[in-house]
Amino acid sequence: MVETFLYSVRSTFTNAEVRAEFLAWLRDGHLADVVRAGALDAEIVEFELATDAPAGAIPDVETRYHFASRAAFDAYANGPAIPLRAEGMAKFPASRGIVMTRGFARSTLRISSV
Repeated sequence: MVETFLYSVRSTFTNAEVRAEFLAWLRDGHLADVVRAGALDAEIVEFELATDAPAGAIPDVETRYHFASRAAFDAYANGPAIPLRAEGMAKFPASRGIVMTRGFARSTLRISSV
């Protein structure tokens, strides 16, 4: 596998309806927009709650995007990402009970059965 650059956004919620709206927004175009803007691929990871989670807890959502390199990500972040990020922040500000945490990593090994 060729090393790639991973960009992820972990989202936590205080409202299940906002989570559902957020997932619909991701599926209805946001992930495809990021791929069209330079990502190699994109995925949604929906976490499940542990059996001992507090009552009313809402599972996190993480979006993951692979880019060919850090330079490819930087080109995305300094251009196409600006309006995409602005759209997300306008639709899902912290005041709606969502907190988004961005992360970055090198993906150095991926094994697939395909």
